[in-house]
Amino acid sequence: MNESPAKPSSRLERFMQGLKRTRDGLVGKVTSILPGGTDATEWGETLETALIEADLGPETAAKIVADVRSASGTRAPSWGQVRTAARGEILRLLSTASAAAPETAGSPRVILIVGVNGGGKTTTAGKLARRFVSAGARVMLCPADTFRAGAGEQLRIWAARAGAEFSGERPGADPSAVAFDAAAAAEARGCNVLIVDTAGRLHTQDPLMRELEKVRRVLGRRIAGAPHEVLLVLDATTGQNGLPQAQRFLAAAGVGGLVLTKIDGTARGGIAVRIVQELGLPLRYLGVGEGADDLVDFDPEAFVDGLLPAAA
Repeated sequence: MNESPAKPSSRLERFMQGLKRTRDGLVGKVTSILPGGTDATEWGETLETALIEADLGPETAAKIVADVRSASGTRAPSWGQVRTAARGEILRLLSTASAAAPETAGSPRVILIVGVNGGGKTTTAGKLARRFVSAGARVMLCPADTFRAGAGEQLRIWAARAGAEFSGERPGADPSAVAFDAAAAAEARGCNVLIVDTAGRLHTQDPLMRELEKVRRVLGRRIAGAPHEVLLVLDATTGQNGLPQAQRFLAAAGVGGLVLTKIDGTARGGIAVRIVQELGLPLRYLGVGEGADDLVDFDPEAFVDGLLPAAA
Protein backbone atom coordinates (compact mmCIF):
# COMPACT_ATOMS: atom_id res chain seq x y z
CA MET A 1 0.00 0.00 0.00
CA ASN A 2 1.33 3.42 -0.90
CA GLU A 3 1.58 6.15 1.68
CA SER A 4 -0.50 9.29 1.39
CA PRO A 5 1.47 11.98 -0.49
CA ALA A 6 1.59 15.60 0.50
CA LYS A 7 -0.62 17.92 -1.54
CA PRO A 8 1.42 19.36 -4.45
CA SER A 9 0.78 22.98 -3.48
CA SER A 10 1.80 22.50 0.14
CA ARG A 11 4.76 20.34 -0.85
CA LEU A 12 6.39 23.17 -2.78
CA GLU A 13 5.77 25.53 0.11
CA ARG A 14 7.43 23.05 2.46
CA PHE A 15 10.46 22.73 0.20
CA MET A 16 10.70 26.51 -0.03
CA GLN A 17 10.54 26.81 3.75
CA GLY A 18 12.84 23.87 4.46
CA LEU A 19 15.56 25.06 2.08
CA LYS A 20 15.38 28.73 3.08
CA ARG A 21 18.70 28.82 4.94
CA THR A 22 20.54 27.05 2.13
CA ARG A 23 18.87 29.19 -0.52
CA ASP A 24 19.57 32.47 1.25
CA GLY A 25 23.22 31.57 1.80
CA LEU A 26 23.81 30.30 -1.73
CA VAL A 27 21.95 33.08 -3.53
CA GLY A 28 23.59 35.73 -1.35
CA LYS A 29 27.08 34.44 -2.08
CA VAL A 30 26.51 33.98 -5.80
CA THR A 31 24.87 37.35 -6.43
CA SER A 32 27.66 39.12 -4.54
CA ILE A 33 30.26 37.90 -7.04
CA LEU A 34 28.40 38.87 -10.21
CA PRO A 35 29.01 42.20 -12.01
CA GLY A 36 29.16 44.95 -9.44
CA GLY A 37 30.46 42.54 -6.78
CA THR A 38 34.00 41.49 -7.74
CA ASP A 39 36.21 41.80 -10.78
CA ALA A 40 34.78 39.88 -13.73
CA THR A 41 37.93 37.78 -14.06
CA GLU A 42 37.50 36.32 -10.58
CA TRP A 43 33.92 35.09 -10.71
CA GLY A 44 34.60 31.49 -11.80
CA GLU A 45 36.69 30.40 -8.83
CA THR A 46 34.54 32.35 -6.40
CA LEU A 47 31.34 30.85 -7.78
CA GLU A 48 32.77 27.35 -7.55
CA THR A 49 33.74 27.96 -3.91
CA ALA A 50 30.25 29.22 -3.08
CA LEU A 51 28.67 26.12 -4.60
CA ILE A 52 31.04 23.80 -2.73
CA GLU A 53 30.31 25.60 0.55
CA ALA A 54 26.63 24.73 0.04
CA ASP A 55 27.85 21.09 -0.05
CA LEU A 56 26.89 20.53 -3.67
CA GLY A 57 30.24 18.81 -4.13
CA PRO A 58 33.28 19.65 -6.27
CA GLU A 59 32.18 17.74 -9.38
CA THR A 60 28.76 19.38 -9.47
CA ALA A 61 30.24 22.80 -8.76
CA ALA A 62 32.81 22.45 -11.55
CA LYS A 63 30.14 21.33 -14.03
CA ILE A 64 27.90 24.30 -13.18
CA VAL A 65 30.78 26.75 -13.58
CA ALA A 66 31.67 25.19 -16.96
CA ASP A 67 28.05 25.51 -18.12
CA VAL A 68 27.95 29.14 -17.00
CA ARG A 69 31.19 29.92 -18.86
CA SER A 70 29.74 28.35 -21.98
CA ALA A 71 26.62 30.50 -21.74
CA SER A 72 28.34 33.79 -20.86
CA GLY A 73 31.41 33.58 -23.10
CA THR A 74 34.12 36.02 -22.13
CA ARG A 75 31.78 38.23 -20.12
CA ALA A 76 30.96 37.87 -16.45
CA PRO A 77 27.65 35.98 -16.22
CA SER A 78 24.30 37.28 -15.13
CA TRP A 79 22.46 35.81 -12.16
CA GLY A 80 19.95 34.37 -14.63
CA GLN A 81 22.67 32.43 -16.44
CA VAL A 82 24.07 31.05 -13.18
CA ARG A 83 20.61 30.09 -11.95
CA THR A 84 19.70 28.36 -15.24
CA ALA A 85 22.92 26.35 -15.35
CA ALA A 86 22.71 25.34 -11.69
CA ARG A 87 19.03 24.35 -11.92
CA GLY A 88 19.66 22.24 -15.01
CA GLU A 89 22.62 20.34 -13.57
CA ILE A 90 21.06 19.76 -10.15
CA LEU A 91 17.79 18.56 -11.64
CA ARG A 92 19.65 16.22 -13.97
CA LEU A 93 21.56 14.64 -11.10
CA LEU A 94 18.59 14.29 -8.78
CA SER A 95 16.24 12.92 -11.43
CA THR A 96 18.59 10.05 -12.30
CA ALA A 97 18.34 8.66 -8.77
CA SER A 98 14.72 9.45 -7.89
CA ALA A 99 12.40 6.50 -7.47
CA ALA A 100 9.16 5.48 -5.84
CA ALA A 101 9.02 2.96 -3.01
CA PRO A 102 9.43 -0.64 -4.17
CA GLU A 103 6.28 -2.68 -4.59
CA THR A 104 5.79 -5.44 -2.05
CA ALA A 105 4.02 -8.71 -2.70
CA GLY A 106 2.04 -9.91 0.30
CA SER A 107 1.76 -8.34 3.72
CA PRO A 108 2.98 -6.86 5.90
CA ARG A 109 5.46 -4.67 4.12
CA VAL A 110 8.52 -4.39 6.38
CA ILE A 111 10.53 -1.16 6.49
CA LEU A 112 13.81 -1.11 8.42
CA ILE A 113 15.04 2.28 9.66
CA VAL A 114 18.83 2.57 10.14
CA GLY A 115 21.40 5.30 10.78
CA VAL A 116 23.73 6.90 13.30
CA ASN A 117 22.81 8.30 16.70
CA GLY A 118 20.89 11.54 16.67
CA GLY A 119 19.97 11.47 13.00
CA GLY A 120 16.23 11.37 13.61
CA LYS A 121 15.44 7.69 13.06
CA THR A 122 12.69 7.34 15.67
CA THR A 123 11.01 10.57 14.60
CA THR A 124 11.20 9.42 10.97
CA ALA A 125 9.64 6.06 11.89
CA GLY A 126 6.79 7.84 13.65
CA LYS A 127 6.18 10.26 10.81
CA LEU A 128 6.18 7.41 8.29
CA ALA A 129 3.63 5.55 10.41
CA ARG A 130 1.42 8.62 10.41
CA ARG A 131 1.58 8.82 6.62
CA PHE A 132 0.65 5.17 6.12
CA VAL A 133 -2.18 5.31 8.66
CA SER A 134 -3.54 8.42 6.94
CA ALA A 135 -3.61 6.41 3.71
CA GLY A 136 -5.76 3.74 5.37
CA ALA A 137 -3.09 1.19 6.27
CA ARG A 138 -2.85 -0.72 9.51
CA VAL A 139 0.66 -0.04 10.79
CA MET A 140 2.83 -1.46 13.55
CA LEU A 141 5.89 0.23 15.03
CA CYS A 142 8.65 -1.97 16.43
CA PRO A 143 11.14 -0.59 19.03
CA ALA A 144 14.24 -2.60 18.09
CA ASP A 145 16.41 0.10 19.68
CA THR A 146 16.59 -1.74 22.99
CA PHE A 147 19.60 0.07 24.45
CA ARG A 148 18.94 3.82 24.33
CA ALA A 149 17.09 4.94 27.43
CA GLY A 150 13.60 6.11 26.54
CA ALA A 151 13.78 4.97 22.92
CA GLY A 152 10.88 2.56 23.26
CA GLU A 153 8.73 5.08 25.10
CA GLN A 154 9.45 7.70 22.44
CA LEU A 155 8.28 5.30 19.74
CA ARG A 156 5.22 4.33 21.81
CA ILE A 157 4.22 8.01 21.93
CA TRP A 158 4.62 8.24 18.17
CA ALA A 159 2.46 5.13 17.72
CA ALA A 160 -0.31 6.74 19.75
CA ARG A 161 -0.05 9.98 17.76
CA ALA A 162 -0.11 8.15 14.44
CA GLY A 163 -2.86 5.68 15.35
CA ALA A 164 -0.47 2.77 14.85
CA GLU A 165 -0.01 -0.54 16.66
CA PHE A 166 2.96 -0.93 18.98
CA SER A 167 4.69 -4.27 19.42
CA GLY A 168 5.95 -3.74 22.96
CA GLU A 169 9.05 -2.39 24.66
CA ARG A 170 11.77 -4.79 25.90
CA PRO A 171 14.77 -2.81 27.21
CA GLY A 172 18.06 -4.69 26.93
CA ALA A 173 16.62 -7.51 24.80
CA ASP A 174 18.25 -8.87 21.65
CA PRO A 175 17.13 -6.50 18.84
CA SER A 176 16.74 -9.34 16.35
CA ALA A 177 14.45 -11.20 18.76
CA VAL A 178 12.36 -8.06 19.24
CA ALA A 179 12.10 -7.62 15.45
CA PHE A 180 11.13 -11.28 14.97
CA ASP A 181 8.37 -11.07 17.58
CA ALA A 182 7.09 -7.84 16.05
CA ALA A 183 6.93 -9.48 12.62
CA ALA A 184 4.89 -12.33 14.09
CA ALA A 185 2.58 -9.88 15.87
CA ALA A 186 2.14 -7.77 12.72
CA GLU A 187 1.08 -10.86 10.80
CA ALA A 188 -1.29 -11.98 13.54
CA ARG A 189 -2.98 -8.58 13.78
CA GLY A 190 -3.36 -8.18 10.04
CA CYS A 191 -1.06 -5.18 9.72
CA ASN A 192 -0.21 -3.88 6.27
CA VAL A 193 3.06 -2.23 7.29
CA LEU A 194 5.69 -2.98 9.94
CA ILE A 195 8.25 -0.25 10.62
CA VAL A 196 11.28 -1.40 12.60
CA ASP A 197 13.26 1.33 14.38
CA THR A 198 16.85 0.25 15.11
CA ALA A 199 19.47 1.59 17.47
CA GLY A 200 21.78 4.32 16.26
CA ARG A 201 25.31 3.21 15.56
CA LEU A 202 28.47 4.68 14.12
CA HIS A 203 29.51 3.32 10.74
CA THR A 204 32.86 2.34 12.32
CA GLN A 205 31.30 0.04 14.95
CA ASP A 206 31.65 -3.38 13.30
CA PRO A 207 29.84 -5.44 15.99
CA LEU A 208 26.81 -3.17 15.82
CA MET A 209 26.85 -3.22 12.04
CA ARG A 210 26.86 -7.03 12.16
CA GLU A 211 23.89 -6.81 14.51
CA LEU A 212 22.00 -4.98 11.77
CA GLU A 213 22.77 -7.80 9.38
CA LYS A 214 21.32 -10.25 11.90
CA VAL A 215 18.12 -8.21 12.24
CA ARG A 216 17.70 -8.33 8.48
CA ARG A 217 18.22 -12.11 8.36
CA VAL A 218 15.77 -12.76 11.18
CA LEU A 219 13.06 -10.62 9.61
CA GLY A 220 13.50 -12.53 6.35
CA ARG A 221 12.99 -15.84 8.12
CA ARG A 222 9.61 -14.72 9.41
CA ILE A 223 8.28 -12.75 6.42
CA ALA A 224 9.30 -13.58 2.87
CA GLY A 225 11.49 -10.89 1.32
CA ALA A 226 11.71 -8.83 4.50
CA PRO A 227 12.89 -6.21 5.01
CA HIS A 228 11.27 -4.98 1.82
CA GLU A 229 12.81 -1.55 2.18
CA VAL A 230 15.79 -0.33 4.21
CA LEU A 231 15.86 3.43 4.72
CA LEU A 232 19.04 5.15 5.86
CA VAL A 233 18.32 8.30 7.86
CA LEU A 234 20.96 11.02 7.49
CA ASP A 235 21.14 14.35 9.31
CA ALA A 236 21.57 17.15 6.76
CA THR A 237 23.37 19.31 9.32
CA THR A 238 26.35 16.90 9.26
CA GLY A 239 27.02 17.92 5.66
CA GLN A 240 29.59 15.89 3.75
CA ASN A 241 30.45 13.92 6.91
CA GLY A 242 27.32 11.91 6.18
CA LEU A 243 28.87 10.31 3.10
CA PRO A 244 31.24 7.80 4.78
CA GLN A 245 28.40 6.91 7.15
CA ALA A 246 26.11 6.18 4.24
CA GLN A 247 28.67 4.13 2.34
CA ARG A 248 29.29 1.78 5.27
CA PHE A 249 25.58 1.28 5.90
CA LEU A 250 25.07 0.33 2.26
CA ALA A 251 27.23 -2.75 2.72
CA ALA A 252 25.93 -3.82 6.13
CA ALA A 253 22.23 -3.05 5.87
CA GLY A 254 21.39 -3.27 2.18
CA VAL A 255 20.08 0.29 2.09
CA GLY A 256 17.72 1.00 -0.79
CA GLY A 257 16.63 4.55 -0.06
CA LEU A 258 17.61 7.67 1.86
CA VAL A 259 15.85 10.02 4.25
CA LEU A 260 17.51 13.40 4.78
CA THR A 261 16.37 15.04 8.01
CA LYS A 262 16.77 18.53 9.48
CA ILE A 263 17.18 20.11 6.06
CA ASP A 264 15.57 23.25 7.49
CA GLY A 265 18.31 23.54 10.12
CA THR A 266 21.30 23.94 7.81
CA ALA A 267 22.64 26.28 5.14
CA ARG A 268 24.29 23.28 3.46
CA GLY A 269 21.21 21.55 2.08
CA GLY A 270 23.06 20.95 -1.18
CA ILE A 271 24.37 17.80 0.50
CA ALA A 272 21.25 16.11 -0.90
CA VAL A 273 22.71 16.53 -4.38
CA ARG A 274 26.12 15.21 -3.43
CA ILE A 275 24.75 12.18 -1.57
CA VAL A 276 22.58 11.16 -4.50
CA GLN A 277 25.43 11.73 -6.95
CA GLU A 278 27.99 9.68 -5.04
CA LEU A 279 25.76 6.87 -3.77
CA GLY A 280 23.36 6.51 -6.69
CA LEU A 281 20.49 5.80 -4.29
CA PRO A 282 17.04 7.37 -4.41
CA LEU A 283 16.34 10.11 -1.92
CA ARG A 284 12.90 9.06 -0.71
CA TYR A 285 11.98 11.67 1.91
CA LEU A 286 13.07 15.03 3.26
CA GLY A 287 12.53 16.23 6.81
CA VAL A 288 11.61 19.90 6.40
CA GLY A 289 10.54 20.77 9.93
CA GLU A 290 9.70 19.48 13.40
CA GLY A 291 5.96 18.94 12.88
CA ALA A 292 4.39 15.51 12.59
CA ASP A 293 3.60 16.13 8.92
CA ASP A 294 6.98 17.64 8.03
CA LEU A 295 8.27 14.56 6.24
CA VAL A 296 7.67 15.00 2.52
CA ASP A 297 8.19 12.84 -0.54
CA PHE A 298 11.38 13.89 -2.25
CA ASP A 299 10.53 15.73 -5.46
CA PRO A 300 13.54 16.78 -7.61
CA GLU A 301 11.70 19.67 -9.25
CA ALA A 302 10.33 20.99 -5.96
CA PHE A 303 13.82 20.68 -4.44
CA VAL A 304 15.37 22.72 -7.25
CA ASP A 305 12.59 25.31 -6.98
CA GLY A 306 13.20 25.52 -3.23
CA LEU A 307 16.95 25.88 -3.68
CA LEU A 308 17.04 28.16 -6.74
CA PRO A 309 13.59 29.52 -7.65
CA ALA A 310 13.05 30.01 -11.39
CA ALA A 311 12.07 33.63 -10.83
CA ALA A 312 14.79 35.82 -9.36
